[in-house]
Parts: sequence; structure tokens; C-alpha cells
Amino acid sequence: MIEPSSALGSRPSLMNPGNAEPKGFFPPDLLRHTSPTVTAVLVDAEFFLKRARRIFGDMSPQDAARKLHKMAQEHLNDRRGCRIARLYRIFVYDAPPVTWGGHTPIGKKSFDLTNSPAALWRRKFHDALRGLRKVALRMGEVPTSQVRWQLKPDVLKDLTRGKKPWSNVSDDDFRLDLRQKGVDMRLGLDIASLAFKRQVNQIVLISGDADFVPAAKLARREGIDFILDPMWATIRPALYEHIDGLRTVCPQPTKKPKGDTAAEDDSIADEEFPTA
Repeated sequence: MIEPSSALGSRPSLMNPGNAEPKGFFPPDLLRHTSPTVTAVLVDAEFFLKRARRIFGDMSPQDAARKLHKMAQEHLNDRRGCRIARLYRIFVYDAPPVTWGGHTPIGKKSFDLTNSPAALWRRKFHDALRGLRKVALRMGEVPTSQVRWQLKPDVLKDLTRGKKPWSNVSDDDFRLDLRQKGVDMRLGLDIASLAFKRQVNQIVLISGDADFVPAAKLARREGIDFILDPMWATIRPALYEHIDGLRTVCPQPTKKPKGDTAAEDDSIADEEFPTA
């Protein structure tokens, strides 16, 4: 005998009336593959690589790409490792290595960044990402017209405090100011497009930049579940306020030794990811 459905006016199911979860005829993991949660994972590659250096140490470009891909997929699982969401796509935002040549500020030595170890590493990293399933690489640019030399923060602090005389400043005390352009804009546009087109109902952002607050607010107003993964980095209160959840799936970095001023803190560093 078929039991009546619990919902008034509805027709009873021939398989298992009144139950939300299918049983018997259906495989036990059916709900995991028909999950109503569709997730897009957005990764700020510059942020990821700097945090990955702190957490995992030096890696080859291929290992770094696989680590990013695996970490993005971990956000589809619950804390027990069971798949509870379906992946829409993994969007990775970065810029190609700068093709810039010039001279050092003090010694006037010529050099070219086009084939530097950091540039070769970054190109291999991008090639590895392009070969991974469900990965879309969004590329900005580094305008060569805006490349400038800057004193390193520690050197500038020593100079202003009188600990280091200006006559001892050398080329090693400078760094290049290489700023990506168009990356944040592409990320914000993708968030808006995913939200307005209803392509996903959950967005996971792997970043720690508070510049994404307007995009996060827009997505939440459109009903998107917005999750932030800062990879154990300290985030600004403004960003924490406008997200639906905070979840990190990578291991927690080890604490730097006391008195080790050269160790990297939880903020974003300025140097490139090293060549393995």
C-alpha cells in the first residue's frame, strides 16, 4: 500500500513517499553529484603564490599549479572530505611576467627581466594552469611605462632614523615597483557576471585584498553565498564584514622565530615566487 505524501495536494511517490532523500533504487552518493550548490572558485594568483611560499616552501611551477588546483577543489568538500558542491570553474587571475630592460639606479648596470628566473618560473606556472581541468586563466598586464625603482622599506626606515648613511646606499637597497593592472577589474567583472547570470550560487575567493569588498557586497545582494579563503593571512575588518563565511583549507604556516626580522609575516610580501 502506498502511503500518502506529507504535503497536501501533492501526488505520492511510487518509490519512497514523504522522504526527501532517495533510497533503494538510487545509489547512495547520488546527492553528492546532484548537489544544488554550484561553486565558482576565484584565485588571486599573486596572493596565492606569496602565501604558498610561506606555507609550503619553494615549489616547482607544476607543483604550485597542482597545489592551487587541489586547494580549489577542497572547497567543494565538507570537513569530512565528502563532496557537497559541484564545481562550475576555477578562475585564476594573474599577469604575464614583465618584459622590461633598464639600468640599476646606482651602478647603472644594464639588465633585462624578460628571461629572468622569476619570469621563466611564472611562464611555466601559467602553462601548467592552462593544462588543468576546469581552469580559466584571466590575464592582466604589468605596464612597462610605470616600472619604477623604490627603496626597500627597511632601508628607507634605517635612512630616516640615521642608522644608515646615504653614502652607503647601493643597488641592493632598491627594488622594482611592478604593479599589475587590470587584474582586480577582471575579477570584479567576473563576480558580477556570475551573480547576475545566476551561473552559480556560491563563490569562493582565495585572496586577502579589501578592494574586492564592492564585488562581494554585490554578489551577496544577488543571493550568492560568498566565502573567503585568506590562507591564514590577517584580513581587514571591512572585508570580513561583507562575506558569508571564512574558510581556509590549507595547512597553517609555522610561526616565525622570535627576533627573526627577515622572516616573512602574514602580510603580502613584495618579492617574486622563487625558482625551485
